[in-house]
Amino acid sequence: MAGKLFLCATPIGNLGDITFRVLETLKTADLIAAEDTRHTLGLLNHFDIKTPMTSYHEYNKVDKARVLVDKMREGTNIALVTDAGTPGISDPGEELVRQCHEAGIEVTSLPGPAACITALTMSGLPTRRFCFEAFLPAEKADRAERARILEELSRETRTIVLYEAPHHLKRTLEDLYAALGDRKIAFCRELTKIHETVMQTSLGDAVDYYKENEPRGEFVLVIAGKSPEEVRREAAAAWESMSIAEHVEYYLQQGKDRKEAMKLAAKDRGIPKRDVYAALLEEDRE
Repeated sequence: MAGKLFLCATPIGNLGDITFRVLETLKTADLIAAEDTRHTLGLLNHFDIKTPMTSYHEYNKVDKARVLVDKMREGTNIALVTDAGTPGISDPGEELVRQCHEAGIEVTSLPGPAACITALTMSGLPTRRFCFEAFLPAEKADRAERARILEELSRETRTIVLYEAPHHLKRTLEDLYAALGDRKIAFCRELTKIHETVMQTSLGDAVDYYKENEPRGEFVLVIAGKSPEEVRREAAAAWESMSIAEHVEYYLQQGKDRKEAMKLAAKDRGIPKRDVYAALLEEDRE
């Protein structure tokens, strides 16, 4: 019988956040695959867990995943842990899960801490709709990709969640401010630890603040999406650059019938449909 992969969420700071189910799984698994075995050893020692470990990290994730999948095919049950939080979220666990599915290996996730969700719920910003971008690409490594993602985020109406390291924070804030404008932002730092802090401010004020204060600790940034009012203003500006006839034609090209196209154009412009009809008649006369 084939083994199974257990995605074990571990604390992001406070060791008391580990679940009974994760502890039991770490004790009974045949092998623990850890992002950093030295870091995980401290967790295992704290809970007196003796299960053998092997390393599984960003730099060996593809080849090592094949090795681990072969072990599971032979019946080995493997618990996967990341340095902190839930495996598979912005870490190499994603690759192992993918290979397990391709190989028909059963995968289960043991819910627990995740820094992105913890920060979102503490931020004071809307939580019903959100997007998670993890770390932006490093500017030196891929400047074009970083610029593309920032441009996408500038149009995002959902709450945005990002991770950032302290030595990159100032530059990232400057780039976010340039791309998104002066949005609300919550800084969530050292989550679940003794010096946990949540600071809600604006991107502009944050840029100024960190010019004078050195960032410390790992950050989760929770940023307000573009407001509906801002979206409407931008849409109105775009429609104003068109004539009413061009606006109706825009919807006709999308396959709408003439009546529906006129109705949509009127709604976009905030005018009665009869005004659209009148403008079209006037243009026909000309």
